[in-house]
Amino acid sequence: MSHLAIIAMLLGQWVNLPLPNTPRMADGKPDLTAPAPKTQDGKPDLSGVWRIADGRYLQNIAADVGEAPFQPWAAALYKERADALGKGRPSERCIPHGVPDAMLVRNSPFKIVQTPGEVVILYEEFNHYRQIFTDGRGFPPETNASWFGYSIGKWEGDTLVVDTTGFNDQSWLDDPGHPHSDALRITERYRRPNFGNMSLEITFDDSKAYTKPWTARVPFNIFADTELIESICENEKDHAHMVGK
Repeated sequence: MSHLAIIAMLLGQWVNLPLPNTPRMADGKPDLTAPAPKTQDGKPDLSGVWRIADGRYLQNIAADVGEAPFQPWAAALYKERADALGKGRPSERCIPHGVPDAMLVRNSPFKIVQTPGEVVILYEEFNHYRQIFTDGRGFPPETNASWFGYSIGKWEGDTLVVDTTGFNDQSWLDDPGHPHSDALRITERYRRPNFGNMSLEITFDDSKAYTKPWTARVPFNIFADTELIESICENEKDHAHMVGK
């Protein structure tokens, strides 16, 4: 992002709106250890506004594994991006962050809306969204390569398991720039053990970019009693202006 966009983001202010479905302690503060809400069919309800809980994953989605099992070309590209401190990242040109990077943006939460047949993720940054179909469908015979891919989900006990394919090869997996190819397949496992916490296990399977599948585990905290704020990206104008100079 440009420095102008960062300043605009810092000037934004989330509303403080005590919501009726938020469990509370005696002093009125949200009770983050309360039981996770349930849907009518007894599944955990993932709905809510969330933000990343551990800054390590902002800097490296592979923090738990030390180093991702790169193919040689992917290792060279990642080193080039990391050495440049992420300069040239897609978001500098208002291009989407992709999966899972869109959930890892510092100071930019996301909102999950869970319905019986679909889970929607609304990303505050750039006002983008993602659809996860949970109505029993499979993958279509053909999909157009896209930034967020095509996602289908199913419940395994209290865990929402999401498979996503159909990516283009343009997004970065995280801010430093872990690359991927159009062969990428991602499996996510969402768990909400209580009201205030959600864990996400992400397995990356991309034989073109990595020698074997690898897994990251990212924690999130509820951002209670607030809503997303509008975040419009106009960096393409800033970029053209700076290039012109």
